[in-house]
Amino acid sequence: MSLLSYIIRRLLLMVLVLIGVSLLVFTVMMLLPPGQRVAAYVTNDRVSPAQMDAMIAKYGLNDPAPVQYFRWVRNLLHGEFGYSITASSPVIDGFVRFFPVTLGLVLFSAPLIILVGIFLGTLGAVRKDTPTDHFTRVFAIVGYSLPTFWLGLLLMMIFYGFAGIFPPGTVSNDVRNIIYGEGYHQYTHLLVLDGILNWRWQVVGDALYRMVLPTLNLVVINSALIMRLMRSSMLESLGQDYMMTARAKGADRKTLFRRHARRNAMLPVITVSGLTFAGLMGGMVITETIFDRKGIGWWMAQAALQLDVAAIMFNVLFLGTIYVVINLIVDLIYAYVDPRVRLS
Repeated sequence: MSLLSYIIRRLLLMVLVLIGVSLLVFTVMMLLPPGQRVAAYVTNDRVSPAQMDAMIAKYGLNDPAPVQYFRWVRNLLHGEFGYSITASSPVIDGFVRFFPVTLGLVLFSAPLIILVGIFLGTLGAVRKDTPTDHFTRVFAIVGYSLPTFWLGLLLMMIFYGFAGIFPPGTVSNDVRNIIYGEGYHQYTHLLVLDGILNWRWQVVGDALYRMVLPTLNLVVINSALIMRLMRSSMLESLGQDYMMTARAKGADRKTLFRRHARRNAMLPVITVSGLTFAGLMGGMVITETIFDRKGIGWWMAQAALQLDVAAIMFNVLFLGTIYVVINLIVDLIYAYVDPRVRLS
């Protein structure tokens, strides 16, 4: 099977999975009574029981489930996701406001998480049973075991509480005045990228400065699993027969590690890295709350506390879509790296 045929097959399968995700989300939503589901269409706090009944009838929340499902899907395709009480705006407007905060942090931290995990995992495997290996293993165990909230609070206490550096939030008040002032265009709503496009380096510097602590928190916690997996995969690859054959043929140490062992060891790491990236994209509830970054994770937490049905359902559907898309990308990378995958 060619790579193109494999891609087409995976794309068709992705459509079926997305339909399954929508059915699952809708089924969970139908567990709520109409009186709670109608909250997705209420734009103010003062609604009388008569008005509530009228809205239930207007939006057909007592109709048969199949009728409601197809109506819901039609609304989704038209970008109608309801009204979010936590965002005080339509859901799609809340998403446009909160998602860039999460995306900016993910784009900054995810590459570091993957690179640190691969580098330290490879280093530990290459220098097995040395002090370097022991250090990387302890670092991985500690990082994997630490609660996210505990490490985040500890970082805040040390760096911001005692040293007075790396404050929480996304930007300072001065930079916020620049962003919402005249002459500044928010092309993407990503602080760093928009700062570059506007040639406002104060915005870029301040946004990056305030991402240091949340990024450090995410790297320590999330790189541990990649590190452990990379080390074990590298040790397994180094013990294979083809490595012994390559040594017998006179291959140098650099070629053995880089061209043979590490490439094969990367296959399981690709899967874990993809899932890590998807999890970060879905929102980092604890990290965003501790470091006062109002992103998707923070929004989901607020929506859950206030039973914001529209926001919860949208975020669940968004998270499911992210995982499906990331899994597709991981499968395509697998097929490119290892041709045996698309032939199976």
